Amino acid sequence: MTRLEKVYAEKVVPELLKEFGYSSSMEIPKLSKISLNIGLGAASQNSKLIEPAVEELTAIAGQKAVVTKAKKSIAQFKLREGMPIGTRVTLRGDAMWDFYDRLVSFALPRVRDFRGVPDRGFDGRGNFTMGIKEHTIFPELDIDRVELVKGMNVTVCTTAKTDKEGKMLLDLLGMPFKK
Repeated sequence: MTRLEKVYAEKVVPELLKEFGYSSSMEIPKLSKISLNIGLGAASQNSKLIEPAVEELTAIAGQKAVVTKAKKSIAQFKLREGMPIGTRVTLRGDAMWDFYDRLVSFALPRVRDFRGVPDRGFDGRGNFTMGIKEHTIFPELDIDRVELVKGMNVTVCTTAKTDKEGKMLLDLLGMPFKK
């Protein structure tokens, strides 16, 4: 059991029960998965950008990242079907809890001029998506070896039914939302 799972069991669950009054313990929201995605539009012109992106996302996530390929050809973007255009990884279980802990404890506080995460990234069903402008905020990366600073999307999927439940869950788990 990871550190954050203990916090969830000891502090978050009782707080959510008190706030929302669930009738069953199975109704209490929890994290189900975290998806990380790096889209590389420039990779359609330069395929050498994909391999470092996969290695960097693998280092950040602690799990092997896969290459995403274009589903359709788009002439305006000089894109052909099947061309590599990014990389992604989906975390579940202990890897998910470890990543979330590192994200809120180490990575987000390292962002320059950080004033909190805007809470407009909820989808209406309790899942939260946010963008990170520089993937170099993660301590697992050696900044000197990074050739191109990339942005990435982080999607935190929860079992919450509403945005209010999802926001309270993430807030109690340490997500630094803007006040």
